[in-house]
Amino acid sequence: MKGSTLAMNKKYIVYAAFTVLAAVAMLSACTDKRSTGLEYARNMYDPIAYNQDQPNKNFVNGQTAQTPPLNTDPVGFVRFEYANTPEGFAASGALVNPLSLTEKNLLEGKHYYNVFCGPCHGEKGDGQGHIVKLDKGIAGVPSYYGEDPSHHTGETGLVKDLSAGKIYHTIFYGLNSMGSYASQLTPTERWKVVMYVQQLQKQ
Repeated sequence: MKGSTLAMNKKYIVYAAFTVLAAVAMLSACTDKRSTGLEYARNMYDPIAYNQDQPNKNFVNGQTAQTPPLNTDPVGFVRFEYANTPEGFAASGALVNPLSLTEKNLLEGKHYYNVFCGPCHGEKGDGQGHIVKLDKGIAGVPSYYGEDPSHHTGETGLVKDLSAGKIYHTIFYGLNSMGSYASQLTPTERWKVVMYVQQLQKQ
């Protein structure tokens, strides 16, 4: 009986000590709001590499972020050789979509179209997206299959007759109130959108 009581007392002492330690640890964390508290393996928190905005004595200008060398391109970058001019637009008409017309490419093109183009051009390509309907001040959003004229300077003809390359050029550079989508869509994704837009042109 005496042994079991002693064991129980030890058990309570351990619980009490643990509770006191936990309370002290929590209260100590509240004393300084800027404190990070106790840290384990500090070297895992501090990166070995420089941050982009840190000073760097290894370069002449003392900066970590450096301008890329001339005539270099980022990994995966695909240069678009056609200028953002009427002449560049006209020349881009010779471009051919490098992707095969498959159900998968069309479905993905439809998805990207609905996300990036549909809000203005409409899911059906009729120029009546929900942004156009909400803001009556937005005008000139063309229908892909109607009798809307092309809005490119020096370009005659209808939007429904635009070639794949000219649609790609418009996505890359934007036009009038439409901004460029070069940063939002990869070249492959742009061509998928072009593919889907050409299906809408056939309506």
